[in-house]
Amino acid sequence: MPEPFVKTTSRVISIPRANIDTDQICPARFLKITDKNGLADALFFDWRFTPDGQKRQPPSFIDEPVNAGRQILLVGDNFGAGSSREHAPWALRAWGVRAIVSTSFADIFGGNALKNALLPIVVSAERHAALQALAAANRDGEWTIDLEAQKVTLPDGDSFAIEIDPFARTMILAGTDEIGYVRSRLPAIEAWEAVHPARVDTLT
Repeated sequence: MPEPFVKTTSRVISIPRANIDTDQICPARFLKITDKNGLADALFFDWRFTPDGQKRQPPSFIDEPVNAGRQILLVGDNFGAGSSREHAPWALRAWGVRAIVSTSFADIFGGNALKNALLPIVVSAERHAALQALAAANRDGEWTIDLEAQKVTLPDGDSFAIEIDPFARTMILAGTDEIGYVRSRLPAIEAWEAVHPARVDTLT
């Protein structure tokens, strides 16, 4: 089951480039890995490591000591384009990312992110430009993302509302998924089936 998410307060990692695709987020050669927790090193691998597997020097942005433990990414437009691989949000979550702010996300990536309790937060171009300026001026400022209240609060106290699919929000707050939700409704399902016998005998 996904880990529940209600609220987080964190500094931000800003990656201003647009069109970061899933092969950059988690290269295809890591798709045979099935342990989600083992994908932290795969995140942005080709940006962070040389072809022989050594960490690049100076270290890539995400490996800078100042960025350790940061849970929010501020990225450019069209994040997560490319293949439908679920390993992309797996790698982000394994590294510790809980939310990503952009002007747009690829549809399949956005859906996969929500199923893994990773919040894709869409903002207007104007808001995004202001957030980029804020992140550049105050790299250590902490942002608070409150899923229950559906808002982001910035270091200066300013806040703005965020939109998220209501059912996905329910799942993430509860730390469950569609299967878990159905299982939680089993008593109601069984009660309904008890008074609505099957019209077709599927065993014959």
